[in-house]
Amino acid sequence: MMSTNWKLLVASTISGLFLDASTATLDTNGLKLLLSPQATIVDTTSGAPRWSDFDAPTPGAVVNVASENDVLVTVQYCIAENIPFLAQSGGHGWSTTLDLNQNGILINLAGTKSISFNSDKTEITFQGGALISDVVNASYANSALVPTGTCNCVGTLGAVLGGGFGNLIGLYGFGVDNLLSLNVVTSFGTAITVSPTSNPDLWWAMRGAGPNFGIVTSAVMKSYPVDSSKLTAWTGPLIFTGNQLTALIEALDELVLQPEMSIAMFFLMSNNSPIILLTVFYYGTEAAGKEAYAPIYAVGPIVDETAILPYDEWNAGGDAFCAKGDSKPSWGTGLAELDTTAWTSVWNEWLAFAQLPGANNSAMILDMYSLEKARTIEDSSSAYPFRSTVNFNAIATAWYSDPALDAAAETFGSNVRDVLRSTSGLCTNSTYINNGFGDESLSVVYGDNLGALKRIKERYDPLGKFSHWYPLK
Repeated sequence: MMSTNWKLLVASTISGLFLDASTATLDTNGLKLLLSPQATIVDTTSGAPRWSDFDAPTPGAVVNVASENDVLVTVQYCIAENIPFLAQSGGHGWSTTLDLNQNGILINLAGTKSISFNSDKTEITFQGGALISDVVNASYANSALVPTGTCNCVGTLGAVLGGGFGNLIGLYGFGVDNLLSLNVVTSFGTAITVSPTSNPDLWWAMRGAGPNFGIVTSAVMKSYPVDSSKLTAWTGPLIFTGNQLTALIEALDELVLQPEMSIAMFFLMSNNSPIILLTVFYYGTEAAGKEAYAPIYAVGPIVDETAILPYDEWNAGGDAFCAKGDSKPSWGTGLAELDTTAWTSVWNEWLAFAQLPGANNSAMILDMYSLEKARTIEDSSSAYPFRSTVNFNAIATAWYSDPALDAAAETFGSNVRDVLRSTSGLCTNSTYINNGFGDESLSVVYGDNLGALKRIKERYDPLGKFSHWYPLK
C-alpha cells in the first residue's frame, strides 16, 4: 500500500507540473529538436499578427511550422508538457473565446501553403496555412473555380470549417458541402484522415464545428474546371446615401437571388461622410447582371463602379478590411428577413459610433447569398446548423485603436445585435460561428446540433485540448 508521505509527494509533483504549465516561462528547447529545420519558435506574435487586437490571444511562444509533421510534433509536445495551444491560419477569428495566454503556444500555419490539383482539375488539395487569395490565385491559374470565402486574407480552412460562405454558394453550395477529406491532428497527438468513410461522425462534426476537434493540416475539396472565358464575373460597388436606406432595405428584402448572385452591403464613412456601399456580384455578363439587379438600380445608386473582372480580382474590393491590428470587436447575427425600422435604428447606432474620434473605420455589414443549391442538401449532412433558416448574416464591426472606446464599442455592437435579433424573423437567436462576438450561448452558434456535438467531443477530445473556439464544454 502507498504510504501517506508518498501520496503527498505524488500529489505535490502533479500539482507542480500544472503550476509550471500555467505560470512559468515556456521552455520550448525540447520542441526545437523535434521540428523541421525550416520551422522556428519565437516569443513574439509580430510574425503572426491578428486581424483584431481586441481580447486577442497572447501566447508565450509562437511556433512557425513548416510542414504538417511540424504541427503533429508540436501538438504531441504540448500534450506531453500540458501546454495549452491554439492553431492560427489567417488570424481573423475575433471571438473573445480565444483565451490563450502566456502559458500557451500559438501554432502558426502560415508556412504551410502547398496547393495542388488532380489531373482533371476536379479536386484541389491545400494545406492549413493557405489563404483565400492563395487558393483563388492557384485556381485561376488552373482554370478552375473553388467555393472559397470573399476576403482574400482570411485562412481558407478557417472560413470553410465554420460553414463556408462565398460568391459561388448559389452554384456549388456551402464550403462544407464541397470538402472531400481532411487531414487532422487530434487531441490524442495522432494524425488521421477524416472523410465520409473514415471517422464519419468526426467528418460530420468538423464541417461546422471543426476547431473543437483538431487541427486540419490539409484538405481535399471539390473544384470546378471551366473554360478560361468563364473565369470572369460582373461585380463591383454601387453607392447610395443614407436617405435611400429604407428603399434599399425593402428592395433587398424582396430581391430573389439567382444562383449566380451574391450581395454585401456596408455602412461606411467616406471622407467623413456616411455612405451605403453595395457590392453586387453576378457570375455572368454585365447585361445579365444589371437585369438581375434591376430592383436595386431602381433605388438609384449615386455611383456605379461595377465591371467585368477576372476571377483573381473578385475579392479585391474588400482588401482594405485586411489591415491587421487595432481593435475590431464584431457582433454577428443571422436573419430570416429585413425590417426597415430596425435597419434605420442600426444606421443611427453605427453612425453615432463611427463619428467618434478614432472610430471612423467602423462598419456595418450585411451578407446575402443565393441559397438555392445549398438548400437542396440535407440539413443533417453537416454540423452547420442554419442551412434552412438564416437568409442574411449581419455584422457590426467597431474599428478603433484607443482602449477608451472599448465601452462605447460594446454598447454599439450589443445594441445593434439586440435590434436585429428582435426583428430577425427567426424562432431562436442564430449566429454564424465565424461571425460571433464570443458571448453567445453555445445553442446560438451550434443550434440543434449542440447535443450531438458534445457527445462527439467527449469521444475525440475528452480532456478539452481544443477549447478556444466556442468550446463544447
